[in-house]
Amino acid sequence: MSDVVSENSETPISHLDLGSLVDRYENRGDLLHVEREVDPRFELAAVTDAVQKRLNKPLKFSRVGGTEFGVVTNLYGSRERIAEVVGIGPEDFCKRWSEVLGGSRWSEPVTRSAEAEKVVSGRLSALPLITYCERDAAPYFTSAIFLGEEPDTKVRNLSFHRSMYVSDEELRVRLAPRHHLTMYQEKAEQRGQPLEAALLIGVPPALFLAAAAPVPYETDELEVAARLSGRPIPMRAGRRIGMEVPVEAEIVVEGRFLPNVRRPEGPFGEFMGYYTGGNNTVFEVLDVSWRPNALFHSILCGSPEEVLTLEVAVAANIYQRVSAVLPGIRDVTCIPFVNHAVVKIDQQYEGHARQVLLAAFGAEPTWCKFCTVVDSDVDIYNLTDIMWAILTRPRPDKGIMVLESIPSFYKDPHKDHWGRVGIDATAPFERREDYERKRIPGAESIDLAEYLGTRPSEVEA
Repeated sequence: MSDVVSENSETPISHLDLGSLVDRYENRGDLLHVEREVDPRFELAAVTDAVQKRLNKPLKFSRVGGTEFGVVTNLYGSRERIAEVVGIGPEDFCKRWSEVLGGSRWSEPVTRSAEAEKVVSGRLSALPLITYCERDAAPYFTSAIFLGEEPDTKVRNLSFHRSMYVSDEELRVRLAPRHHLTMYQEKAEQRGQPLEAALLIGVPPALFLAAAAPVPYETDELEVAARLSGRPIPMRAGRRIGMEVPVEAEIVVEGRFLPNVRRPEGPFGEFMGYYTGGNNTVFEVLDVSWRPNALFHSILCGSPEEVLTLEVAVAANIYQRVSAVLPGIRDVTCIPFVNHAVVKIDQQYEGHARQVLLAAFGAEPTWCKFCTVVDSDVDIYNLTDIMWAILTRPRPDKGIMVLESIPSFYKDPHKDHWGRVGIDATAPFERREDYERKRIPGAESIDLAEYLGTRPSEVEA
């Protein structure tokens, strides 16, 4: 795997911990600062939202009411920043992700038990307690990555789960159906046992991406993180649980999911833009520790930092699985939202695109609600180009496939997300020459400054 190296450091992005990543953005001049004190109730979220929509830069809050922690956000809010972690170009994610998941196994991550003596002990209420949306029931930990072990095999899972603050002793956590940690908890619960886990806040970039990875149940996600990082993941012994935890996690909350206990959680403004809630699992907090000068990572749900990570993971999953059964798959992305997948293909035969549509729906039963297949001359990272293909290539009565009564999004008691829509936006196979896109030779390389007699900055503006 190639690594992207900054001019200011010889350390690859994939090797950095969170603090070093923030320093890297600072040294480049990419990091924005808020030095005035902000209220963790709504104000921090409002400033984050404005920065993401207008500037889309990484952001650090130095003073947040009620806490001594600095808060960073929007670290992964662009496709370019996510790709840099993996050491690739922003349009090469699917291919490289498949290489990572198919790579050779690392030795077990190194345990450095001495590191446990360097952490600071504290209470959950010392952390930034951020309330994001108007009707949120309480503060939430939105970047919460849970590390858990399969009860029998001890395979380790990393996964995001929103966590509502109740007290220093209790969090209420949404464990969604079909998630691997949910399956771990259900298996332990059937035995009448709690499930130990660690909530990680502020993890290194490789662990952040591994937590979003769509990997098989039997895959150890710390191994995936090691492959992404290009090095073993340093670990230390847990302080109150019988698990090891990453040394480089800024904040570690150790505890256990209580068996057969459900309590009200939410409402919470989720990533799809609506409020959700219900009776969800209870996490008993046993220990809270953090690294000296730790940073707190906040994610605004529904923002590019959250949704892009999910989108690239879903796209990579579709690419890997469909490529395994069908030829000619060039690339996959999700645009403008995670439940619309766009697949770029080199057509091999008549009906190829329709097979790809069905394979994509089968590969991603939860998120792939809409799918569009386009030819290789279409820029799938440009929604305008995708719409051009939809509007100029298929017959509306032939190119659109509606599949009825198929379950989709897992939390859908009213079946609002049932069904699928597939769009074959490829040119007719036997008449592809009729659909050759017009091209102006040399247009891509024109330097307007040479023709208009202006400075390059004025031309770009």
